[in-house]
Amino acid sequence: MDVRPVSEQVFFVLAALASGPLHGYAVLAEVAELSAERIRMPVGTLYGILDRLTAARRIEIDREEIVDSRLRRYYRLTSDGRSLLEAEVARQAANARVVARRLRGVTRLALATS
Repeated sequence: MDVRPVSEQVFFVLAALASGPLHGYAVLAEVAELSAERIRMPVGTLYGILDRLTAARRIEIDREEIVDSRLRRYYRLTSDGRSLLEAEVARQAANARVVARRLRGVTRLALATS
């Protein structure tokens, strides 16, 4: 499986879908909440990400319904999408551990030379 890092936007879209199927605007709201409002995507950006993730079989359409005469499409993670999200979580955690060790070492060094 491809384990290249994903963008922060893609990471949070996958994370939003980890709790179950959501429609587009619910994904936008969940991404904003999960990112503590740091990520506020335009609708076009979201649908581009959803289209690419669908084409890559990381997510799939769960169901569609008509609401106020408009099609509402719900998306869900596939097993490949869940694996990608898990791999990205592990990658980010490993990076954070490396940097935390470095910071602790720099702090100890700074204290020793003070």
